[in-house]
Amino acid sequence: MIALLGRDLALAVRAGGGFGLGLAFFLIVTVLVPFGVGPEPRLLASIAPGILWLGALLACLLSLDRILALDWEDGTLDLMATAPLPMEALVSVKALAHWLTTGLPLVLAAPAMGVLLSLPAPGYLWLTLGLALGTPALSVIGTFGAALTVGLKRGGLLLSLLVLPLYVPTLIFGAEVARRGAVGLDVATPLAMLAGITCGTIALLPFASAAVLKVNLR
Repeated sequence: MIALLGRDLALAVRAGGGFGLGLAFFLIVTVLVPFGVGPEPRLLASIAPGILWLGALLACLLSLDRILALDWEDGTLDLMATAPLPMEALVSVKALAHWLTTGLPLVLAAPAMGVLLSLPAPGYLWLTLGLALGTPALSVIGTFGAALTVGLKRGGLLLSLLVLPLYVPTLIFGAEVARRGAVGLDVATPLAMLAGITCGTIALLPFASAAVLKVNLR
């Protein structure tokens, strides 16, 4: 599993769909928002949690089609299916590699992006913590969507349509954590809901992804 993880990390960087693309998109969204809504600090501070979470979500979405597509194209996925490694472990490693190359850099960059949107000082900790808890769910859900659409020509649009509705609960509670933290309100409830969503997806979706992938490989 460690060798497979290392291989996926190297492929993500070499293929150009790794952390660089996600961070660039995240930065573009953050920079363009003040041009669209105006530079008024109070307005930016009020919308910063939602904008930052939305930018991180869309940045994760950019590289989802690469999670399994490259292995499908060169036949590696068929070989992996016959390996002793369970399919559930395979998709879990794929999701982990996606999070390490896309989700984790977004978590680390979020405080700097918050400065550009005048995020109140108390919100930085909760924004970072919320993204750290929520982005693994985005990667696991994205891996499930990639398994559903693997092998389809031009499946990127279909993948986005399938995954975006599943992202909504994570987006709602993640942005609520950052919003409440920024204004000094209690964050226990949305934080617990966000953690529950992430734990639930990590526990259940690898099995669903493996089942779908086995059907698509027949």
